[in-house]
Amino acid sequence: MIPNVLTVAGSDSGGGAGIQADLKTMLALGVHGMSVITAVTAQNSLGVQGAWELPVAAVRAQYRSVVDDIGVQAVKTGMLASAELVEAVAELIGGTDAPAVIDPVGVSKHGDSLLASSALVSVRTKLLPVATVATPNLDEVAQLTGVHVESEEQLRQAAAAVLEYGPRWVLIKGGHLPGDAVDLLTDGSAEHWLRAPRHDNRHTHGTGCTLASAIASGLAKGLAVPEAVTAAKEYVTGAIEAGFALGGGIGPVDHGWRFRDGA
Repeated sequence: MIPNVLTVAGSDSGGGAGIQADLKTMLALGVHGMSVITAVTAQNSLGVQGAWELPVAAVRAQYRSVVDDIGVQAVKTGMLASAELVEAVAELIGGTDAPAVIDPVGVSKHGDSLLASSALVSVRTKLLPVATVATPNLDEVAQLTGVHVESEEQLRQAAAAVLEYGPRWVLIKGGHLPGDAVDLLTDGSAEHWLRAPRHDNRHTHGTGCTLASAIASGLAKGLAVPEAVTAAKEYVTGAIEAGFALGGGIGPVDHGWRFRDGA
C-alpha cells in the first residue's frame, strides 16, 4: 500500500510553496498526498499580495473528512495564520495516531508575515508539544524563543530553546548561515549534524515546505526520524540546485529534479 500523508497548510497560487509544494514533494517521494487548506494566498515570485484564512470549521471539516475515512501515516503543517487555527490544528493532530512534522511558518521567502503575532503563544504551548519533529529556520527560532543564531556553534542553544516547548525532535535549519548549509537534528540527547554544499542559486522559494513534507513522507514510509530527515535533506539539496526562474522574482525549487535527472 502507498502511505498517506496529510498536509495542513496554506495555498500558494504561484505553485512554489505551501500546499502545492507539499503535494509535489509527496508525489516525487512515492506517497499519496492529501490536503487541508488553512488559508488562500495571492502569491507569485515577487511576494504575497494577499492572504485570507479559512474558518476553523472548514479546516476541521477537511481534516476529519480525510482522516476518518482514508487515514494517515503522517501529518505535516505549514501556514496556520491565526491563534484559532493553530489551536484547532494542534487539537486535531493530538488526537491522531500518526507522526507530525511541524513547520512553524512565520514569514514567507520575501519577508511577508504569514502568522499573526497573537498566534505565537499558541504555537509554543499547543502546536510544538504535539510535534514529532519541529523544523524552524533561524528567523522562526528567533520569533519563537528570542535566540538569535549567528554561528554554527549557537545551533545547540537554539535547539535546546525550542525543545523546551515539547517537540520530540527539533531540526534547526541553518541555511541562513554562511558556508555550507548545515542543520542540527536533536532530541536533546542524540545529535545529528547534516551538511550539504551551498548551491549558488537564488531560486529557493518553497524550501522549508518541501523539507518538512519530505520528512513527513519518510516517516510515513516507516523510517526513523534521523533517517527520514537525512533522506529529506538529500532530496531538498537536489531540488535547490535545480531551482529555476519563474516570473520576475525568486523562483521555486524543482520538486521533480529526480525525474528530469533520470535518477
